[in-house]
Amino acid sequence: MRPFAARVLRSELWRFTRRSVPRGVALGMLVGIIVPFAQILFASLMCLPIRANVPIAALTTFVTNPFTTPLIWVLGYNIGSWMLRVDAMTVIAPVNKAMERSEFGDMLQWLTGATLVTAFGLVVLAVVAAAISYLVSGFVWRFVVANKRARKLRERRELRERALQASGS
Repeated sequence: MRPFAARVLRSELWRFTRRSVPRGVALGMLVGIIVPFAQILFASLMCLPIRANVPIAALTTFVTNPFTTPLIWVLGYNIGSWMLRVDAMTVIAPVNKAMERSEFGDMLQWLTGATLVTAFGLVVLAVVAAAISYLVSGFVWRFVVANKRARKLRERRELRERALQASGS
């Protein structure tokens, strides 16, 4: 780990800043939807060149879990078939010409048609989800920081008013 220690242990990868948190959220969404295995590893490795927050990226990959994955894949298939305008005749016609109607032919048709369409839909879904999550997390970050600052200013003002009242009485 020694050759990579300086790069991996950079503080900007582990601190929660207004730039690194939205990057981490977007990266986690992208990797979580596209990559089917070792998502945390891939998200962590991709954080290095992008300077995204590693813990946030790792946590955001959990957007895909055993409960949400089927929904995401169905949504990916629907998006892919809508964008590519795939219908039953688009996929079945070339397969029927090449081989007779059989179980193998049906399976091959489903495998080649559905998986490519689903993969395209998942990529589109991941890019859109990453962009939206980047914007939303940026706005949430600014909202939280603005509320913290307003609260601190209010507390300072109240403290100053109490000090003036105490000195004036």
